[in-house]
Amino acid sequence: MQAPPLVALAGGACPATATSSSPHWLASSRAAILTAPARLLRSRRGALRLEAKAAWRAAGGGRGPRVPAKGAVLASYMGAEEVVGPSPLLDEEELISHIRKELENGKLPADVASNLEELYYNYKNAVLQNGDPNVYDIMLSNMTALFDRVLLDVQNPFPFPPYHKAMREPFDYYMFGQNYIRPLVDFRNSYVGNISLFHDIEEKLHQGHNVVLMSNHQTEADPAIISLLLEKTNPWISENIIYVAGDRVVTDPLCKPFSMGRNLICVYSKKHMNDYPELIEMKRRSNTRSLKEMALLLRGGSQLIWIAPSGGRDRPDPSTGEWYPAPFDSSAVDNMRRLLEHAGVPGHIYPLSLLCYEIMPPPQQVEKEIGEQRVISFHGVGLSVAEEIKYGDVAHTKNADERNELFTNNLYSSVVNQYNVLTSAIFRDRGAAVSNTVISLSQPWR
Repeated sequence: MQAPPLVALAGGACPATATSSSPHWLASSRAAILTAPARLLRSRRGALRLEAKAAWRAAGGGRGPRVPAKGAVLASYMGAEEVVGPSPLLDEEELISHIRKELENGKLPADVASNLEELYYNYKNAVLQNGDPNVYDIMLSNMTALFDRVLLDVQNPFPFPPYHKAMREPFDYYMFGQNYIRPLVDFRNSYVGNISLFHDIEEKLHQGHNVVLMSNHQTEADPAIISLLLEKTNPWISENIIYVAGDRVVTDPLCKPFSMGRNLICVYSKKHMNDYPELIEMKRRSNTRSLKEMALLLRGGSQLIWIAPSGGRDRPDPSTGEWYPAPFDSSAVDNMRRLLEHAGVPGHIYPLSLLCYEIMPPPQQVEKEIGEQRVISFHGVGLSVAEEIKYGDVAHTKNADERNELFTNNLYSSVVNQYNVLTSAIFRDRGAAVSNTVISLSQPWR
C-alpha cells in the first residue's frame, strides 16, 4: 500500500488547533493543504477546487483556471494585517507578479524577493516529481502561503524568545510546515528505524521522564521530516518535540515561518559565534538565557529535546562528495547530559540518525551571510533511533574528559551505524531488507 494521494489533504476545512488526539495519516482528513485562521474556516467551509484545473489540463488547456489558495490571506492585497474574507485566486504568473510588485513597492527587500522567486521555481520542479495528479495545485497553494507569511513577517518581524512554543492559531504554522515539506518526501522509498523505540520513548515521556535525542543534522527541513515520518504512529512526539535551533533559522526571512511552527530553544551556534566580533558577548548572554529556559523545562519533566551536538548541518566530504554525520562536540554532549541529570527527574539519552540531505542540502561550505540558495529535491528520507546509551555504562577512567569523549564517541558511533543502514536502504535500493539485529526498518505509514 502506497501513501494516500496528496489531494486527500484538500478535503474539508482544517481547524487551526489540530490536536494529537486527531486521527493521523498525513495529518488527518481535517487537514487542508493550507491552514487558515479559525474565523475564516468557520465562515468558509469547503474543499479546494482542484478537479477543475486537472480537467482543464486533461482537455489540453493551457495555464488553466485559477485555484483558490485556501487559507492564504495575502498581505499584498490586504496590508500586513490578517483579515477575514475570501482568499484571492492566484496562478503562477500572478504569484510571481505579486512578489515583484512588493519589491517595487519597497515592501520586500531585493534579496528576499529574489530568494523567494528562486525558491518558487526550485520547489515547483522538485514537487512536480512527486507524481500525484494534484501536486501542481498543492505546490502553488503552498508557495502562496509562504509568500503570505514571509511578507507579513517582513512588515512586522516576529521576535523569537529563548524558548519558543509552536504557533498553532489563529494560523497553524506547524501544519503549514508539514504540508509544505510533505510533497517533497518519497514515502515509497522512506524508512523509520526501530519504531518500537519511539513508542518506548513516548511512554517514558508520559511517565514524567525527560528524553534527549542526540542527532546529526542535515537540512532546514529536519523537524518536518521527523514529524512526517512519525505523525501516524507517534503524533504526540511529532507535535511536542523541542528543537535546539541555531540563530539562522529564526532570522532568515524564508526560514522564519517554518520555525514559528516548531517548539524551539534558540541558541547561537559555535560555528557562527565569531562571525561578528562585536556581537560575541551578546550571543553568549543569549545562550545563557536559553540554557536557563531549558533547565526550567527539564525540571518540570516530560520534555523531549532534539539537539545536534555537531553544532550545525552535515556536509559532504570535499574530496569524495560523500555525505556523513558531522562529528559530535563532546562539550555540547556533556552540557546537555549535565542539564538532564540536574533536572531532578529521570532522564534518558538516545542516539538519533537522520538521512534527508537530498530534500534540501545546505551550501557546500558554512556561510556567514543570511539568505542561502535553496536547492530542493523529491526524494526518500530516513529516520532511526537506537537503544538508550547511559553515561554510567561508559568505562570509568580517572580523567573526566576522557570519559566524556568515550560517551560522545558511543553516541556518535551509533548515529553513524544507523545512518549507514538508512543509506543502504534508500540509496542502494535495498529497502527494509538491510535490517539487522540492532536496527529494524519499517514504513509505519503503510
